[in-house]
Amino acid sequence: MLTVREAHARVTATFSALPAELVSVSEAAGRVLATPPTARLAQPPADLSAMDGYAVRAEDVPAAPTTLKLVGRSPAGGSYDHALQPGETVRIFTGAPVPMGADSIVIQEDTKADGETITILEAPTPGRHIRRAGLDFQVGDRPFVAGRTLTTRDIALAAAMNVPWLSVHRKPRVAILSTGDELVMPGEPIGRNQIISSSGIAVAALVRLWGGEPTLFDIAHDDSTLIEERIAAGTQHDLLVTLGGASVGEHDLVQGALKAQGFTLDFWRIAMRPGKPLMFAARDRARVLGLPGNPVSTMVCALLFLKPALERLLGQPGALVETVPAIVGVDLKQNDTREDYVRAGLVREADGTLTVTPHKIQDSSMLSVLAASQAFLVRPAHDPARKAGDTVQVIDLDGLGGY
Repeated sequence: MLTVREAHARVTATFSALPAELVSVSEAAGRVLATPPTARLAQPPADLSAMDGYAVRAEDVPAAPTTLKLVGRSPAGGSYDHALQPGETVRIFTGAPVPMGADSIVIQEDTKADGETITILEAPTPGRHIRRAGLDFQVGDRPFVAGRTLTTRDIALAAAMNVPWLSVHRKPRVAILSTGDELVMPGEPIGRNQIISSSGIAVAALVRLWGGEPTLFDIAHDDSTLIEERIAAGTQHDLLVTLGGASVGEHDLVQGALKAQGFTLDFWRIAMRPGKPLMFAARDRARVLGLPGNPVSTMVCALLFLKPALERLLGQPGALVETVPAIVGVDLKQNDTREDYVRAGLVREADGTLTVTPHKIQDSSMLSVLAASQAFLVRPAHDPARKAGDTVQVIDLDGLGGY
């Protein structure tokens, strides 16, 4: 069987970035940048006041108190369009252009006004409370890199750069197909031998979270013709994700349906727990990722394989999810031949150290245990026995932004 890293490498190697499209800057949050934008102006466009007060020449106020003559005003959105002469001052407001000749702003709290005579109560220093032209960015600056997922902070910066449109990668279109006679959707009548299908809904939510557009197909019951029809429809998308039916049992029909449509099966088993029956197949530009049917296995494999596949389609590296060190809270037995993703609680101690404690029950059908977990404790194949206090590697689920 393939290792997790080998399977990850095979999956991600087949995906490349989707074409770019232009979207309004106001609609670009969460999208992945294809071409970095260029600042079309400088910010600030001129030297501006950072405070309400008086623009002065610092040399005119060698000591306090000093009186100056008020000769004008510079409001935000306006300006005083004359050079400041010796002994003069201009009333100025936050965001207003600094008059020619002025080199400091005295805040209004440090002044006393008497008509057109302004007494400066604190001697200024050159440059005080002035935002220099281009302090934030200059014309031609490119503060972003391709492949960046745009935050709301990025959107604010791009808008300030006078960029109305952004070039982003098209969202991957992902078809999701659950298979099995035993499955019904939430709210539907449940037969005596049926269960609720949760995995497809979860995967659709993950696709949205990770920047794609999901299409959740109706459940395909165990009928080869029906499954082939759904697969044919799914391959019109950038990726088809199947759930269940990928093994070689009598009722596992997905492999046969794929082969009947000319797909080449790359692999269908990997050395991991949970998630051994993971499948990947390809035909021309069509790709099919077959996730295990058990809901916890679905979620673990989606994180390890679906997420990096989507990242590749979005022009990102598609690396395996990162792990961080933690102290294990209990003794652990030696691991077997499969890499194990153990559902666990995670506590951050006062000194910042993470302590991980596996849940007692690790059944791959138990979503309640997964929902109560803050981490996956990652145990490599043949990992030796561990004592409480040993350092291990974990995936911090709370750091994955909605997973």
